[in-house]
Amino acid sequence: MELTETFDWNGRRIAWGRSGTGPAVVFCHGTPFSSAVWSRYADALSDDFTVHLWDMPGYGQSSKDAAHSVDFGAQAQAFAALLEHWDLDRPHVVAHDFGGAVSLRANLFEHASYASLMLVDVVAIPPSGSPFFQFVARHPDVLDELPAYIHEAILSAYVPAASHKGLRDDTLDALVAPWTGDAGQPAFYRQIAHYDEQYLVDNEAQLGELKIPVHVVWGADDTWIPPQTGRRLAGLIADAVYTEVPDSGHLMQYDAPVALSNILQRWLGRRQR
Repeated sequence: MELTETFDWNGRRIAWGRSGTGPAVVFCHGTPFSSAVWSRYADALSDDFTVHLWDMPGYGQSSKDAAHSVDFGAQAQAFAALLEHWDLDRPHVVAHDFGGAVSLRANLFEHASYASLMLVDVVAIPPSGSPFFQFVARHPDVLDELPAYIHEAILSAYVPAASHKGLRDDTLDALVAPWTGDAGQPAFYRQIAHYDEQYLVDNEAQLGELKIPVHVVWGADDTWIPPQTGRRLAGLIADAVYTEVPDSGHLMQYDAPVALSNILQRWLGRRQR
């Protein structure tokens, strides 16, 4: 599935794509990723659903202007505006990593309404951030001036660490590519520099206000955000369903594609009844 459309919002260019027919499903990606992590799942669901993919501002094919904030608050506002642009009323939302906090904030603070929410190995509540992520947050202005070959070597070591089973070369190349070049390299360090855990504190305080079906899905071998965080998150949301997937890390999309596909199909199928 390709991102063939753009939406201009507050000076940002948001790349997005849509395919299929039926109830609306919107996928939200995380960091340091893009909508590419959900592309195969969007293709698979497009026979039964109208599937929407988008790259958050500062990510993937969307604009990477250094003057624009890419924190949770800005991304939640962008997501709410995009849903309005699509004229979607209560879509099903599926979010991964950073996209979890973005989708939660859009619902809790920006009045975006959903039919259901699936949270897959998400950044949603404190604490969060791998040791590398925390290191970059302390030194963003130095690291974005690294020689390109060193930066690319760091990416090629960092991104696969999200997978429990390892990534194919072509998959790794696709995930790393948006973070290279004159625009991509500083954007990679900028999105970490703009990270503010206070947004997660605010989200956690409001989780009891969620009025939609929520399914929390976690990789049992996620070393970036451990399963105990997923269990705690599910416990904070009334009537949330929790599923732990064995032999899967943070990038469940690649570690356990059959299991994740089945979970998605069952969850969305039940919501259609």
